[in-house]
Amino acid sequence: MKKPGRSMDWDGAVNAWHVAGGVYRMGRREWLTEAGWQQAFGDGIRTVVDLRNAAEARRRDTDPVVSGAVWQGMAVVSAPTEEPGDPRLAAVTGPYLNDPAYYADNARIFPEKLVGVFRALAAASTRGGVVLHCAAGRDRSGMVAAMVQDLAGVPDQDIAEGYRRAARGINERYRTHGPPHDRERYVEDAELEPLLQQRGAAVVEFVRTLDTRNFLLRNGLHPTELESVLSLCGVGVSR
Repeated sequence: MKKPGRSMDWDGAVNAWHVAGGVYRMGRREWLTEAGWQQAFGDGIRTVVDLRNAAEARRRDTDPVVSGAVWQGMAVVSAPTEEPGDPRLAAVTGPYLNDPAYYADNARIFPEKLVGVFRALAAASTRGGVVLHCAAGRDRSGMVAAMVQDLAGVPDQDIAEGYRRAARGINERYRTHGPPHDRERYVEDAELEPLLQQRGAAVVEFVRTLDTRNFLLRNGLHPTELESVLSLCGVGVSR
């Protein structure tokens, strides 16, 4: 299995990284240019799993124009990690998930949503590589990426660094392009690094407490689907 953490240099992509096996992550897909999609296809990507809610999946005026031909041979699957506006999650996280301390709450409230994500990964496993994305490429994708890495047997330090790398990546985007709204801001290194140490540790605690394999099976993922996910993650056999 390739060591996770390689940056993916797809034109226009923001916060694009290798997760494990044939799984990758990034920020919103609308940032990619046509050349970027061709590069992703060349790297084996055949499925895009969108973790956002439907209302978020829209092109902005500043996004590049991409022709429909670029999608030939590539599927886009919607698999949100939450129900938008659900008061149970909002009471804990506020307007949106933005801290690994709340990943366990997301899993507790919406286990069927996370199973749906992994069902999408299982279905995509025979087609080729998968890139999953949310808006920033930090927390919803970070939650799922950590679960993927847990299944793949990635060490704790690499799981923690995966979150920190993505958080630094979107923070740099905020420095160069500005944050998307007033609930986000660019954070200077002196403040950011202690925060990321804490949050990286919280990601590891989340997956180790969750026990991804048993969580998915307990909440309805079929064992054959799990085998497909493991194969996609570069594991290939039950352990």
